Amino acid sequence: MSTALAAGPLRVVVLVSGSGTNLQALLDAQSNADPADPSGYAVVAVGADRPGTGGEERAIARGIPTFTVRLGDFPSREEWDRALLENVSAHTPHLVVLAGFMKLIGPDLLRAHPTVNSHPALLPSFPGAHGVRDALAHGVKVTGCTIFWVDEGVDTGAIIDQRAVRVEDGDTEETLHERIKVEERVMFVETVRGLAADRTSWLT
Repeated sequence: MSTALAAGPLRVVVLVSGSGTNLQALLDAQSNADPADPSGYAVVAVGADRPGTGGEERAIARGIPTFTVRLGDFPSREEWDRALLENVSAHTPHLVVLAGFMKLIGPDLLRAHPTVNSHPALLPSFPGAHGVRDALAHGVKVTGCTIFWVDEGVDTGAIIDQRAVRVEDGDTEETLHERIKVEERVMFVETVRGLAADRTSWLT
């Protein structure tokens, strides 16, 4: 972890690929926070893997710097990884949050910046791109969401927090996922606040 421990709000860069509802939850909680709160954080930039995302629009509306690093603009995945790292590092974050970011992160960025992600299932159960669908197909009665430290695997990093969501009779993938997202937004805010308050345990 290369970013030096610092006083004041935890500097957070959020990466998005879609509508940005998790980002919005983070922004709303940031705006309502007490400036003297030791769990304070500041979203200092929002990055996207494609132009025109709802997440980017939400950031612009708050006056937060944005950047876009589109995979198709680079001849190789390695060059895209380097460009993403350069854009993220330009904002000197303490923490990177993947809030619906639909690309795998390269190892150089992970070594440079502690990074967290969420998954719509109770890991290690149902990893991968279809966690909600897989949970329904398996017939579980309880699923949920997980926030974890990102490593070089797929949904394999150390778990930070989890929230359970009961599967209701008649649930579809869409209805279940919507209830999971409600819990996920709350958990994202509480996790980032907790990491800010306890930064000496993970940020060096």
